[in-house]
Amino acid sequence: MLRLLMKSEKSIRRIKRLSGILDEENRHLLLTRSKHDGSVSIGGTIVPVSVPKNPEYVPFKFVQEKPLPQSVIRHLRWMAQKDLLGQDIFLIGPPGPLRRMLAMQYLELTRREAEYIALSRDTTESDLKQRREIKSGTSYYIDQCAVRAATEGRVLVLEGVEKAERNVLPALNNLLENREMQLDDGRFLMHPKRYDQLLKEHSKETLDKWQLVRVSEDFRVFALGLPVPKYRGHPLDPPLRSRFQARDIYHISFSDQLEEIYDRAPSVSSNILSQLLSCGSTLATQDSASLGLPDFPLDNLSRATEILERVPGYPLSSLMSRLYPYQLLLNKEGLQAVEDTYKTFDVSEPKKPTDFHLGSVRCANYEGVATISHNNQNHPVKVACGDHISQSEDNFVATSYHQRLLADMALTHSVMDMCIIGGKGCGKTSVLREFSKLFNYRTEPVLLYQDMTARDLLQQRYTLPNGDTVWRQSPLIQAALEGGLAVLDGLNRVNPGTLSVLQRLVHDREIILHDGTRLLGHEKYDQMKEKLEKTDQEMNKKLVHRIHPSFRIIALAEPPKAGSTAQQWLNPELLTLFFYHHMAPLSIQHEMEIIQTLVPNVSMSEVKGLLKLCQRLRNDKDVNAQSLAASLSTRQLIRISRRLAASSQSGTDRQKLVSDAVHKACLSRFLPHLARNSLCDALDKSGLPPEPVAVKNLTLQDISCSVDDGVLRIGDQSVPIYGSEKESDVTSSAAKVPHTLFYDNAQHLSVMRDMLQDYLLGEHILLVGNQGVGKNKIVDRFLHLLNKPREYLQLHRDTTVQSLTVQPTVRDGIIVYEDSALVRAVRFGHALVVDEADKAPTHVTCVLKALLESGRATLADGRKIVTDPAEMRNLSSSVSSEEVILMHPEFRMFVLANRPGFPFLGNDFFGSMGDVFSCHAVDNPSISSELDMLRQYGANVPEASLRKLVAAFGELRDLADRGLITYPYSTREVVNIVKHLEQFPKEGLASVVQNVFDFDAYSKETREQLASVMHKHGIPVGAKPHNIKLSKPISLDVPKLAGYWNILNQSKDLAEVTQHKMQVKGPVYLNIQNYDIERTEDRGLDFTEQSAHWTLPQFFHTNIVTDIATTKNPDRQSIYITVVNSSALFATEKSSDSIRFIDLYDVLPNTGSMVQSCIKVAPMGNPLNGQVVLFEEKSKFVLLVDSHTGAVRRLHIPDMEGESFSRTGLLRRKVAGEEGSDVFRMRSDLSEDFCSLVFFQRDGNKIFHVNVAEGKVYGVTSPVQIRDLNIVSHNKLLITETDSCRKYLVDTRHGDEFIPNQFKQINEEGVDMGFGSKSITGTPETLLDISSQSLSSHELSVSVSQSIDSPNRILADENHFARCVVGFPELSRANEVYALPRTRIDSNDNFIDSTKTYYRGLSKAIPPKPICRVLSNVNQVVRVVPMKAVPDNAFEDGSRPGTSDFCLEVVDIGHHKLRYIPLPPPVSTSPYVSWQTSVSESGYQLTVGNNDNIVTIDSAGCVREWETGLMHLQRSLDEWRALIGSGDERDHLQISSEKVSGKDVLAPKHGKMDPKNAPHIGGNTWAGGTGGRDTAGLGGKGGPYRLDAGHDVTQVPDWEKEAVPEHVKKAAREMARKAFKERLREIRMSDYDAEMYEKFSGNVRKQVKAMRIILDALQAKGKERQWLKHQMTGELDDMKLIEGLTGEKNVYKRRAEQEPEPGTPQQKPKRIRICVDVSGSMYRFNGLDQRLERSVEAACMVMESFDGYKEKFKYEIWGHSGDGYDIQLVAYDKPPTNNKERLEVLKTMHAHAQFCMSGDHTLEATRHAIKEIKTDEADEYFVVMLSDANLERYGIRPMLLNEALTADEEVNAFVIFIGSIGDQADRLKKQLASGRSFVCLDTKNIPQIMQQIFTSSLLK
Repeated sequence: MLRLLMKSEKSIRRIKRLSGILDEENRHLLLTRSKHDGSVSIGGTIVPVSVPKNPEYVPFKFVQEKPLPQSVIRHLRWMAQKDLLGQDIFLIGPPGPLRRMLAMQYLELTRREAEYIALSRDTTESDLKQRREIKSGTSYYIDQCAVRAATEGRVLVLEGVEKAERNVLPALNNLLENREMQLDDGRFLMHPKRYDQLLKEHSKETLDKWQLVRVSEDFRVFALGLPVPKYRGHPLDPPLRSRFQARDIYHISFSDQLEEIYDRAPSVSSNILSQLLSCGSTLATQDSASLGLPDFPLDNLSRATEILERVPGYPLSSLMSRLYPYQLLLNKEGLQAVEDTYKTFDVSEPKKPTDFHLGSVRCANYEGVATISHNNQNHPVKVACGDHISQSEDNFVATSYHQRLLADMALTHSVMDMCIIGGKGCGKTSVLREFSKLFNYRTEPVLLYQDMTARDLLQQRYTLPNGDTVWRQSPLIQAALEGGLAVLDGLNRVNPGTLSVLQRLVHDREIILHDGTRLLGHEKYDQMKEKLEKTDQEMNKKLVHRIHPSFRIIALAEPPKAGSTAQQWLNPELLTLFFYHHMAPLSIQHEMEIIQTLVPNVSMSEVKGLLKLCQRLRNDKDVNAQSLAASLSTRQLIRISRRLAASSQSGTDRQKLVSDAVHKACLSRFLPHLARNSLCDALDKSGLPPEPVAVKNLTLQDISCSVDDGVLRIGDQSVPIYGSEKESDVTSSAAKVPHTLFYDNAQHLSVMRDMLQDYLLGEHILLVGNQGVGKNKIVDRFLHLLNKPREYLQLHRDTTVQSLTVQPTVRDGIIVYEDSALVRAVRFGHALVVDEADKAPTHVTCVLKALLESGRATLADGRKIVTDPAEMRNLSSSVSSEEVILMHPEFRMFVLANRPGFPFLGNDFFGSMGDVFSCHAVDNPSISSELDMLRQYGANVPEASLRKLVAAFGELRDLADRGLITYPYSTREVVNIVKHLEQFPKEGLASVVQNVFDFDAYSKETREQLASVMHKHGIPVGAKPHNIKLSKPISLDVPKLAGYWNILNQSKDLAEVTQHKMQVKGPVYLNIQNYDIERTEDRGLDFTEQSAHWTLPQFFHTNIVTDIATTKNPDRQSIYITVVNSSALFATEKSSDSIRFIDLYDVLPNTGSMVQSCIKVAPMGNPLNGQVVLFEEKSKFVLLVDSHTGAVRRLHIPDMEGESFSRTGLLRRKVAGEEGSDVFRMRSDLSEDFCSLVFFQRDGNKIFHVNVAEGKVYGVTSPVQIRDLNIVSHNKLLITETDSCRKYLVDTRHGDEFIPNQFKQINEEGVDMGFGSKSITGTPETLLDISSQSLSSHELSVSVSQSIDSPNRILADENHFARCVVGFPELSRANEVYALPRTRIDSNDNFIDSTKTYYRGLSKAIPPKPICRVLSNVNQVVRVVPMKAVPDNAFEDGSRPGTSDFCLEVVDIGHHKLRYIPLPPPVSTSPYVSWQTSVSESGYQLTVGNNDNIVTIDSAGCVREWETGLMHLQRSLDEWRALIGSGDERDHLQISSEKVSGKDVLAPKHGKMDPKNAPHIGGNTWAGGTGGRDTAGLGGKGGPYRLDAGHDVTQVPDWEKEAVPEHVKKAAREMARKAFKERLREIRMSDYDAEMYEKFSGNVRKQVKAMRIILDALQAKGKERQWLKHQMTGELDDMKLIEGLTGEKNVYKRRAEQEPEPGTPQQKPKRIRICVDVSGSMYRFNGLDQRLERSVEAACMVMESFDGYKEKFKYEIWGHSGDGYDIQLVAYDKPPTNNKERLEVLKTMHAHAQFCMSGDHTLEATRHAIKEIKTDEADEYFVVMLSDANLERYGIRPMLLNEALTADEEVNAFVIFIGSIGDQADRLKKQLASGRSFVCLDTKNIPQIMQQIFTSSLLK
């Protein structure tokens, strides 16, 4: 020993002498070790070395035989110095194994025992100090690493200090500072000096009795951590930091690294190795980090070069991608920076693709040789192999891509563990399965999830049957011990800090488990065993075990979000952990090859279109398209192909099946609007139908369901029902077969048919839909029909991975695991129904995905689920057959989830794992299906009530889809309403629906919206039975005999009838456009004569309505409307929700305002149903138009048109000239009955009878000039002669003839009035209308108050309310005329004399007759009269309606009553006043519909339906009252004891202001209270205005509010008005300004409300509390039951707001720039289509919607016009805060458009906005351009605009075209990128479009 010391001293002297000679900075340090125990010299620092007590605790083989690099020795010397000083050290530096390697090398050199722990966020104080274990029923404290190190004199190595939670490491503060610590078992660790002093004074037994324990003077702490900030983690606590000495451990020097690389790859060119190292070092510099590039893993580069050694010529770019998959991590700028670096060092892709694939693999005795073929050269590579020979069927299709991937994986396998990154369904699992089969590996799946702890990754704790607590190895550790392939599935899901425990296992092949077991790599283990001369049993007894040489780890992960910092799981630490392989989406050729192999019987023509679609979506840069591409993974394509192959449908519908399958796979029904449009557009461009198969038109005749002879048939699918007799427990299984009340409907059966098809294909099924659409019922019914037992599992937000599989419980102090429904279903082959899957976190439900993907899973109790029976024969030695559960082949999973997005805001189950399932969207049933179902629930509920319910709730669902209301009303609510009505039929529908809507009773806007929808569909919500507002009846005298009509047979003239063949040209087919119409029932709150109304779409204020006609078909009444300027035909059916629009521009003459054209319409009957005849009176054009097909034929009537028909075509494009004397009119009374029309020449003598069906024309020449012609029966006409107004009856000479040609003069005689005067009836006058059928004898007798049975006709003229001619037209003489004469109030002065001719402009104009119709069925005459012609007593209150200028005058002849119904004024009038009055003086058109209901249309295109017949009104009133309910007054007073305030209101006042702002409920003292009276507040009554003080609201019931006296209400309104004015004064806003702002704000209020509701909900979701674990109080954590048994305290969890992850980048607001078009064209064409008003409203919506959300959304508004492209209106930092400031912005927009220069800067504004918006960092960028489509005028090509919109992938840029001339906007949209452009030609739609743009991204 003395000689040894002397030698050491001499060595030290030599080293000192040499160090003095060498330069201090550049000297070469030496490291020497003595051959025997003594010391070690590290760079001149001598550290004593002693013999370790436990040599197995000393790090082994970290110091290699070759000399250490100088940079490493310098670090070791510093550590030696600090060790000699007794100081604890902190090695800080970038991620990688270097810091740990240095610590282990130093400990090995100094032969120090080590205690190692990898810290994580799950590390607790007990992991450092003491942990309790139960043995033989007693709890014992077991010392952990810190205590063992302190007492045994070891070095405590703490790795990952930054990952431990803040309250963990401070427990070591006293141990670090004073070497003292109080232990939980009562012992106290004491500083060695103090202990030694006490030992001198007291005995060892005394100190042991005092529980004092000496801390060894050799105890040290080596902490390893990352610098925070820069990397994520918790910064060091200052007291903890002060106790360490730190050293920066950066990468070793370039020369040292290069030398190491040379050693690993000696045969590789030094230039190549230098290039690689230089490139990697460049990417690892601080400059690269400043560019946002993650650290390059330099420590792994040396291993990567081994690949070059094995395969010379391997592409350098591919090699670097193994280390640094930058394509997955970086944005565009980052990618460019890396690629530039690669080019600098000549690290790039080879110009020509290389041949690279895996050849043969030979395995034996855990070793193998893989032959890698590269450029026709074979390279043998030694690899590790397993001993498991797979016997499963091989269905892997090895394409050239997969062969290359397998070769790459084999190379990586030879040097390091790997991670495969690929999207969902790309084939990661299949490739891994093939890889394991090639290398004879038995895989051990390790399912990773977010809540997984570091402990779960290595070991699980459990109890023995006697209650002892022990540790069970995890699958990862089992694979390590047995040489398996550990598959870490879901690397992207687990918290990165959890994986830190794997670093030592991956890099060093060492790991220390929680029970103290140490695993060593096989080489280290074997050498240590040899050195220590121990056996395996002795090593295992020392808790040291050997890691099998074949052990490998392969991780599977989904790609990170490129360029994102918030969603980046692939951090610098993980980059050092694995080599990475990216599985990109396959090419079309490769996917085609796979599908052909796996699904050989599918039609490849169908698959080609499918693959073309996928390729288009994958190559599209649009975010929506990329998200859709993710849904169409290779797995989904195979599933779709199998479904197509299994389908029996044939013909052209096969392409529809493909499109339908795509829509299902993408769940398009619930996609955001933009994404769905992108999908439809891509389908269309790929040659597939853009829309899915429509199931809404299906009926029960199209699809049926039956079970016959043990076979279930649904539609064209059939399957034998499930046989439960195969099971052991038949009774219990039969009890699990669901039974539910289910009424078949076509839509649900269609879903079940598709489910059955997928069931037969072995698929698991996912049903997604809104709440209440019947998902549960469909599944239960489906399983009931299959007779399949069901296991039910309902998820919630607290569902854990463990609770999905097993449920731990404590019985007699022992942890017992009970099988969950999932395990039972797997074991017995039952169906597992997983309900509310979207409520559970996706990182929890991922266990379902892993089970279905791989068919394997490991339960919390250690048992395994396997699919292949062959695996039962190849179990590892440590697994018994009882621990394995074989999945039953009949096992199926049915998952139910709500739709993703708002308002559910659940977890996106479909987005996370939808590709594993066959997805089906369950929507609310169609109208017919829902009606079928409701009829079965409510057999006695009136059909009309069911239809109203279905229509109303259908609109509510549509509003929810459009985001205008938040709650998606479902069929469940409708069914409950119908059940109530069926059980309690006397309760009205209006009251029962309140059971659904009372949830929204306290939201004024929502309540009003719901009420308006209900009223629109005729459900009188809120109406009272006495709310009847029919017009006031005025009594009339009984009609009196006023004259006679005598037909003078002797004066009859017989005219010749000439027959012509009608010439027809055509057809040509015009485009039919379908538009939705919003039909509103008008008996919501009040019962009036008006029953409904709706407005024509595509109707502009320049259009003029010329005619309206209806059919009399009782089954389906059609309505036809013609307009001019420009000419068009509208056609619809009564009660329909759509209308057909046919533009007649190309087939009618271009008649302008100077000619004032007029088109009349005549609907045809059988056999021409659905067709109409159009007659243009100026040009005498006659067209036959099919309103369903668009076929147009021109009909030529000889002698009526002046131009020869042979020289004119159908498409006539001439300008009509003056009307002249050749004026024809059309009568269409018989058009529907006989397809017959009558044309007559006004003030001429030509009559043409046209039979359209037969194509015949009969001409008759009248002997008199014709002023007017009326049809009185099918073969009789009544003619009024020009000038004299004499009348002639024209009939046939014989009864069998049908063309009247016999003219008989009618002599009109008055009755003698006395004094030589005659009644006025004897004077001939012009008729306004005449009935074509007789009144019944009863009606006639009632009308004239005497019993008469005779033919009769009702006449209407200007001097009488009505006349009745008894005997006419059959009797020839003494036809009595009974009259109701008008009172002479000069009402006729309000009408222009129709007997005169006037000149308007250059055209001779004949004034139109007043609008008047005779209603024979109800015995009424209805006409439109001006308001000033109405008597003063016509209205109830004696005052005339102030807004109405015209009334419907209804003369009820039978009841002798007169009523005046005010006509609502049109919302706009045509600027062409002269033209309008030439068609109708009043601006209204009127026709008589079925049952003599009246249909009117005004000059603004508003169609109204009226009921005037008293019988019809009475029937409708009874139905209306039934809808309200028959409850009497007591029903409303049954809760008479409810008294909220108990006091009456006095007078409104503001109230006192509480300086403390305390909440006040009730009373009438304080302002800002709730539920009170008189004062300003919320929820009360009688107050002047609302005042929100920030408190919860107590609401006074509506009935109490209604009880407020009228004078108090009036006072409150006055006070509110004053307060409003005061508010305006404060913001300096005038009443005029307030009114102007309200004009714009009111139009977008609904959209603003909807947007703000969504934003509020998103904020609420972001603040949702999470579970905090390791708590001292709260709920018992199931994961810590064993810890609870042992007595630990932190075994609870509780809800709290989750702190952001350490180092998580701060969330930045979204930036939004709105660029509005304020050019001159906006102002110029605003009068045409209100385009400027649309822009102003859009700006108003943006400003109001985002007000108050500036922390999350920053917006600005800019304008562009001829003056420039950068006109700032609203700045980011100064958004308007009140209405006045917002109005100033709107005014500026309007004024600028008025006065700016002409020109367009749309393109420049787009480019500028996209460039400038990124000047500040943001979470997301939006640019929305508003422009008209008039870009061609300025030479702006669509291609340039498209390039500008898509210039930056990070900016979501959109353009909204808000003005268009013709189809400019539509053509532009088709040439722009899908989803980037919108066309908005309706004011109300632009806020909705902007709402779609924002919410589609906000809900991501």
